[in-house]
Amino acid sequence: MKIAITATGSTLDAEVDPRFGRCQYFIIADPQTMEFEAVDNSSAMAAGGAGIAAAQMIADKGIEAVLTGNCGPNAHQVLSAAGIQVITGVSGKIKDAVEGYRAGKFKTSSQPNVPDHFGMGADPGMGADPGMGGGMGRGMGGGMGRGMGGGMGGGMGMGSGMTPPVSQAPQQQNPEQELEMLKAHSQALAQQLTDIQRQIDELKKKKK
Repeated sequence: MKIAITATGSTLDAEVDPRFGRCQYFIIADPQTMEFEAVDNSSAMAAGGAGIAAAQMIADKGIEAVLTGNCGPNAHQVLSAAGIQVITGVSGKIKDAVEGYRAGKFKTSSQPNVPDHFGMGADPGMGADPGMGGGMGRGMGGGMGRGMGGGMGGGMGMGSGMTPPVSQAPQQQNPEQELEMLKAHSQALAQQLTDIQRQIDELKKKKK
């Protein structure tokens, strides 16, 4: 059997990437033998639909389960339709996640644990996914997010580096949903900082 884990790097020592659609790599591993391959996530920099594209790619590889930090509704729907287990809330090193899965420590997530587009903030300047419409730009200036679409929880992700994400939270969310979304957004931003630091370190090494 094969499982896929969202990863920040291409080895088993890499960390689990909290983002599904915009993770850097997918580690596809056999939990029994620990054999694995790293697959570049070509959807990571997509302007829109990253979660759906990544889910379709995974579905084509005969994966039985996906381990990740967060998974939005669109990706969750595609994976579930393909009969793939979705396990969210996973963190730490890839090899620990694989061993945890083999030991039966994880529970399948029956529904997405973050709203759509939450990972947008991890890639400043990304456009909106289809369905968000033009309301994203207007919402940035007005702060109220008019035109975001009723019930769309993803407005806060695009505020990275421009306005505090708290001000972008849709009013219809209850405090618990808002907290979960902020935590997810914080995770994505922390991952972005890690990625930037790694790139800085690599460039420093090249200069030497």
